[in-house]
Amino acid sequence: MKKECGAGVDVNIRIVPHPEFPAVFKATLEDGSQRLATRNLAVGRSVYGERLLRYAGVEYRVWDAFRSKLAAAIFNGVKNVPIKPGHAVLYLGAASGTTASHVSDIVGEKGHVYCVEFASRSIRELVNNVCVHRLNMSPILEDARLPEKYKMLVQGKVDDIYCDVAQPEQAKILADNADKFLKDSGWAMLAVKAQSIDVTKEPKEVYQSEVKILKKRGFGIKEVVLLEPYDKAHAMIVAQK
Repeated sequence: MKKECGAGVDVNIRIVPHPEFPAVFKATLEDGSQRLATRNLAVGRSVYGERLLRYAGVEYRVWDAFRSKLAAAIFNGVKNVPIKPGHAVLYLGAASGTTASHVSDIVGEKGHVYCVEFASRSIRELVNNVCVHRLNMSPILEDARLPEKYKMLVQGKVDDIYCDVAQPEQAKILADNADKFLKDSGWAMLAVKAQSIDVTKEPKEVYQSEVKILKKRGFGIKEVVLLEPYDKAHAMIVAQK
């Protein structure tokens, strides 16, 4: 069956809902390759050069697992993606919005993504290229290590926290934010970059250490998924408060 892509060229593609995760889709491209995709909340606009696809009258964005740790975790078999339509999500380390924009697509118009980012250049790109076109995203120029500074900018408790910060104390940063913002029984996803924590240790040791910290702070660990080959020395920890 022929469908049109975002560029208006007819190609043989197929897009179906992911069997496990709401608002995530599986796309089969014209060459038979498999990709993830999300329904584009800002129709006609890409965020990081990703391909736009139109199928059955709906526009989707290809979700690049080499650019997004959340997509990498899904490709590598993560069992729990707590982020769902209608959820409020606190995103720590949003950078210029690559993964955060796909989270925006997933939560949809009834959800919201609070994007905390410390780098001024990244937040400018996030605002000008992403948030201005998406009413369900709020950029917050602050340090994720200091949640008290943006407490007044987050309305109520959030359903999920997604943490991707290149800092030595990644689990502590997540837990400190969870204490202030996460609902009871809320979920967290921590993208651990081992080399940002301790370059002298094996990545597996670093992941185990971060898991211990989260357990001490009251989290139940649901799974730990390695992200190679998409990201070297990275793992996704999924936990519930």
